Amino acid sequence: MMFPGPTGTNAVESALKLARKVTGRTDIISFTRGFHGMTIGSLSVTGNASKRKGAGVPLNHTVTMPYDQFVDETDSIKYLEQYLEDDGSGVDLPAAMIVETVQGEGGINAARFDWLKKVEEICKKHDILLIVDDIQAGIGRTGTFFSFEKAGIKPDIVCLSKSLSGYGVPFAIALFRPELDVWNPGEHNGTFRGNNHAFVTATAALDYWKDSSFEESIQEKSKITLDYLNKIVEENPELNGKVKGRGLMVGIECENGEIAGRVTSEAFNRGLVMETAGMDGEVFKLFPAVNIDEDALRKGLEIIEESVKAAVKEPVTN
Repeated sequence: MMFPGPTGTNAVESALKLARKVTGRTDIISFTRGFHGMTIGSLSVTGNASKRKGAGVPLNHTVTMPYDQFVDETDSIKYLEQYLEDDGSGVDLPAAMIVETVQGEGGINAARFDWLKKVEEICKKHDILLIVDDIQAGIGRTGTFFSFEKAGIKPDIVCLSKSLSGYGVPFAIALFRPELDVWNPGEHNGTFRGNNHAFVTATAALDYWKDSSFEESIQEKSKITLDYLNKIVEENPELNGKVKGRGLMVGIECENGEIAGRVTSEAFNRGLVMETAGMDGEVFKLFPAVNIDEDALRKGLEIIEESVKAAVKEPVTN
């Protein structure tokens, strides 16, 4: 366990740096529409063009591969394997692959468990380190403490932040297999690596996970949420909506960003804050507190339903 700095992007930077040090290789494979942070290393493995442009310098030593179902039903695993095994592909053996099991900023895209298993198998076959960025999807957000548990995979490195502190204060860690701890003393350090307040709040928040009851409650609320969102889509065909995500990391993909934006504006006017996600902001996403009570959850869902009905009444502008 390493405390690399106070934010999620610090955890990603340390993971990339460690993978390169362990393997002696330079390249990292990332996936389309992935988002991993706003510092240079993290931006290099981020797909969003506008975010990448903000770096101001070339973002090198990374290769982008298609995420699960990036192009309809195309077999992206076969594509990935061919690039790694064909000597004419121009892709060198990477130090690591970094992946989100559910892409938050990219549009609440949830990778199928079978796809994640195959990515892990490819990494093992080629001695590539597997990094799971669980900064947004972890700590119960998708139903289990780690988002990859139900996929049955064991990453080499895991990045955590956001909900980890339990109190909204900056806190991040990188978890990795003990044999990967090849850091020299002081080789990766920083002034604000350990947020003392967050150590206290994170320790208290971990008490929620002492038995299975909290996880079970998240899964019950996830079912309520999923059922309600499906109902919204079914009863509002003008939305052309599609429910996406897993657990309490879910949203509805709309026909375009204008409609999704109208829904979030309507929700804001009714006292509910929501964000949009996706390359065109076409998904309005739900990120309720994982310990939200059922009454508050249902109230929020009702506001979303009212907001959708108001949004679809407005004409779409060209």
